[in-house]
Amino acid sequence: MQSFSFKDFEIGIDFESGTVESLFVRGRKRSAGSSCIFRAGLRDREGNLTTVSSMDAIFCSPGDNGAVYEGFKGSGITEKLKVSVSLTNQCGRAAWTVSADISTSDAFIEWIDYPLVSLPRLFDDAPEDGGGSILFPYNEGVLVKSYKDRELSYFGHWPLVYPSYGSLAIFPNMICSQMMAYLWEDAGIYFGAEDPDRGLKGIDYFEEGGVIEPRFRLFSGAGFGESFSPSYPIVWAACGPDWQSAAAIYRDFFEANLPPRAHRISENPNLPGWYKDSPLVVSYPVRGIHDMDKMDPNNYFPYVNALPEIDYISEKTNARLLVLLMHWEGTAPWAPPYVWPPYGGEKPFKDFLGELRKRNMLLGVYCSGFGYTLKSNLVDDFDNFEEFEKEHLIDIMCAGPDGKVLLSNICPGQRSGYDICPATEKGKEVLAKAYTPLFSAGIDYAQILDQNHGGGQYLCYSRDHGHPPAPGPWMTKNMQGLLTSWNKMAGKMILGCESAAAEPFIGNLLLSDNRFELNYFIGTPVPLYAFIYHEYVRNFMGNQVCCPLEESEDTYTYRLGYSFAAGDCMTIVITPDGRIMSSWGNHDFSKLPDKEYVLSFVKNLTAFYKTKASEFLYNGRMTALPDISCEKVSFGYRFPDGSVKQKELPAVICTAWEGPGNANVIIAVNPLNREATLFVRGEKHTIPPLDAKLIEFDRLS
Repeated sequence: MQSFSFKDFEIGIDFESGTVESLFVRGRKRSAGSSCIFRAGLRDREGNLTTVSSMDAIFCSPGDNGAVYEGFKGSGITEKLKVSVSLTNQCGRAAWTVSADISTSDAFIEWIDYPLVSLPRLFDDAPEDGGGSILFPYNEGVLVKSYKDRELSYFGHWPLVYPSYGSLAIFPNMICSQMMAYLWEDAGIYFGAEDPDRGLKGIDYFEEGGVIEPRFRLFSGAGFGESFSPSYPIVWAACGPDWQSAAAIYRDFFEANLPPRAHRISENPNLPGWYKDSPLVVSYPVRGIHDMDKMDPNNYFPYVNALPEIDYISEKTNARLLVLLMHWEGTAPWAPPYVWPPYGGEKPFKDFLGELRKRNMLLGVYCSGFGYTLKSNLVDDFDNFEEFEKEHLIDIMCAGPDGKVLLSNICPGQRSGYDICPATEKGKEVLAKAYTPLFSAGIDYAQILDQNHGGGQYLCYSRDHGHPPAPGPWMTKNMQGLLTSWNKMAGKMILGCESAAAEPFIGNLLLSDNRFELNYFIGTPVPLYAFIYHEYVRNFMGNQVCCPLEESEDTYTYRLGYSFAAGDCMTIVITPDGRIMSSWGNHDFSKLPDKEYVLSFVKNLTAFYKTKASEFLYNGRMTALPDISCEKVSFGYRFPDGSVKQKELPAVICTAWEGPGNANVIIAVNPLNREATLFVRGEKHTIPPLDAKLIEFDRLS
C-alpha cells in the first residue's frame, strides 16, 4: 500500500488490488473500510449496461502516483477497456485524474464513478460509528445527519436512469454545485470537481454494507469506441468542521472560472431596475385551487378580479409586488410546451398587466419546461396527437439506451406525453414556437423551466439526434446556448426555473423558485447556494410545494425568515378566497396561517430591507458566522408514510455578510411572535418579535 500525504490529511491506496484503504484527516482515521478506486459503466449497441470496478481488472500496472488497469473480467466489451488513474499533490490538496479507452466500436463508456472512499454511517443513524453529516448541494443546500430519514422521504436515492425523474441528484439539475463534504465535529473532508465546462455529473452519497459512499459519477458524452479523458481533477481537501469552510473552497473555484453571462449583480447589464427592490412575490392560480383540481376559473378570473386582494397585500406590507400566476395558460395548466395565448385571451391578460403597471407592480408567469404534452389529464379537450403524428415529433423526443422513446415521468398526473430533446433542431423549433409569443408579451418574469430543476435538460441516449449517445458535457453546452438565445429574445424579461439555477445557467436564469423547504425531509437546509452565488444571482422563496413542516403560523414565518436571511425575495401563495396557503399543492384548507400575522412579519422585514439591510442582502457577500448561540424551537415534520418527527432549529435565523467598505454584519431574523435572545461572541442581543436586527461584528477578532 502507498500512503499519500496532503495538508491535514492522508490517503492510503493499494493500486495493485484497486482499493482505497484508508483516509486520515487531522490525525484521525476517518474511513470505514476499503473501497474500489473507481467503477465504470459501459453500454453495448443494444443498450445493455455492464459495470466493472478497479477490483475487476486482470492486469494492473502501478506507478509512483497511479496505475493503469486493463482486461476487466466480464463480457467481451470489458476486456477492451483500459482505465488510467493518478493522484497528485496540488498545493496541499489531493487532485485525482482519470482517463479511459475502449478499443471496440461495439460499446461506449457512459460514466466513471471516481474516486471512491468508504466513510462511517451518518451520526444520527449510528452514533457509535464516529460519523458526522453530509453537506449536500441538493436543492440549494442541506446538512444531512440521517440517511434513513432521506430514504423515508420523496427524495431518497433514485437511480440515474431514463426516462428522467424531476428529483434526480444530477448536476446541473437539483444538484446546484460540483461539490460535497463530509463533516465531523472536529474536521471535514471536501470533495469537488474543478470542471470549468460544468459537464453532467451524478453527485450523491449512498449507504451500503454499513458504510457511506460519497459518489461523483462523471458522464462521458462519448460515442462508440471513443475515449473519455476528463480535463479536470476531482479535488479532496481538509476542511470544516463548519459547512461554510467547504463552501468557501468551492466558491474560490467558481469565481476563478465563471460560467457564460455570469456577472456580479452590481455589474450585470442584463438586470432590470426592479431587481434591487426585492419584490414580494404573490402567487396564485386563476383556475382551480391546486394542481390536480378541476380547472374551472376561480375568483381571480378575469385577471383584474385579483386587484383588490393585491392592493390589500401591497398596503399591508409596503412592498413592491411581483404577481406570479399559475394555471394561466390558455392551452391547459401544466401541459408544456404550449402556453400562449393566456386563458381567456390576450386582452384580459393585457388589461391586468396595464393595471399592475399603474401600481408600479410586476407580472410573472409559471411555465412548464421541456415536456411535450400529448393529452392533458386536467382539461379534456386539450391534446396534440394530430400535430405529433403529422410532424413526426416522436423523432425529437428523449430516447433511452435501447433507442426506445418512453412516456415522460415528469408530472404524469397532470399530463401524458414525452420529453423534448432540446439538442435537436426541430426540438428548438417547437420550443421557439411555444415561447416566442410569451417573450414579446411585455411581462417582467417567466419561470420558463418549471419542472426542469436547475435549468438542465433530461437524459437522452438517441443515436439519431446529432449528439453523442452518452449523456455528458454536450448537454450543458447545448442548454447554455439555448438559454442565451432565449435571453436575447426575451429582452429585459427575467427567466427562471424550478429550484435555483444550477451553476452553469446562473447567467441565464436570474430569478428562480428556491425549493429549500424540500430539504426539511432529508436534513436541515443551509444557504449553501447563497454563500457561493449570491453576489451573482438572487432567487425567490418559491411556492413551497410539498413542504413537510406541519402547518402553523410559526413554521410559515420561519420559512419566510429563512429566505429573507439568505437574501432571497419572500413569497406568499394565496387561495382564491384571499387566504394564505401554508404551501402550494395542499388540498385541505382547514388549517392555514393567520393572514394578518404573516403580513405584519413581511411588512417588518420589508422595512428592515429598505432601511438597513439592502446593501448586504442585495449584492453582499455571505461569510461564515462568528460564534453565536440562541435557544431552539421544535417543529414537527411529516413523512410520506404519515409518521411525524420533530426537527430542532435555532429560534433566531442568522446569516453573516460582508458589504461596502468591508463592513461585516449579522442579519438576525426572529420569525416568532415573542422576543428572542441571541448571543454573539458572548454578547447579548434582543431581537423584537416578527422582526430583524442588523448586528455589526469584527471579522478579525
